Amino acid sequence: MREEMFSRETMLVGQEGMERLRERRVAVFGLGGVGGHAAEALARAGVGALDLIDADRVSLSNLNRQLVATLDTVGQLKVEAMAERIARVNPFCRVTCHALFYLPQTADQVDLAQYDYVVDAVDTVSAKVELAVRCQALQVPLISAMGTGNKLDPSRFEVADIYETSVCPLCRVMRRELKKRGVKKLKVVYSEEIPTRPIEDMAISCRTNCICPPGAEHKCTERRDIPGSVAFVPSVAGLIIAGEVVKDLIRK
Repeated sequence: MREEMFSRETMLVGQEGMERLRERRVAVFGLGGVGGHAAEALARAGVGALDLIDADRVSLSNLNRQLVATLDTVGQLKVEAMAERIARVNPFCRVTCHALFYLPQTADQVDLAQYDYVVDAVDTVSAKVELAVRCQALQVPLISAMGTGNKLDPSRFEVADIYETSVCPLCRVMRRELKKRGVKKLKVVYSEEIPTRPIEDMAISCRTNCICPPGAEHKCTERRDIPGSVAFVPSVAGLIIAGEVVKDLIRK
């Protein structure tokens, strides 16, 4: 069964490449529009073990773009919904769920040294910086998603070092914060598309009509800015990230 499942990929990366993927363990932080697509693509690619880190629950506003979101999963922890999807796609992938909101104050709960690669798909700057600092100290490969919200052109995504980026507002903040902390490099997926300003419509605003599910640990209304998003932008970033991880892992 396994050989048939991965036969088309084996034609491209060979048996040795597939074996390398099977032996690797990857952590995906954040299972939103970017991280969910990255996680599933890694499972479909044959990565042997995935750790999923996210404290959020699926909400109705996730349905337009997040792979974990269906009407059946609304209210469910995203890590559990994604684990169930992966089990139906690649039962050979060992999945470990961490219902954790990753921040500097909770970072010690995850031992990054156990991973062969880390995917940063979170949307909190302090968490992104913490991952970059810790991964550099441990020499664990890391790829980080920059801003995908308020954008409409998925063809503008690029892979680059953070210090070679431009235009993206999140990249600018990250360059400043990483430089302060002595982070020398960071592979990122970013876009030079100028963000679109969201239309302020109070009838659909999360600020006045919060639709986060009961039990949500962190609500959308806590965010200073709530970006607009579509199905075809964050998903592309997630697939690009998965591609970079797979290519790097089979080269090791």
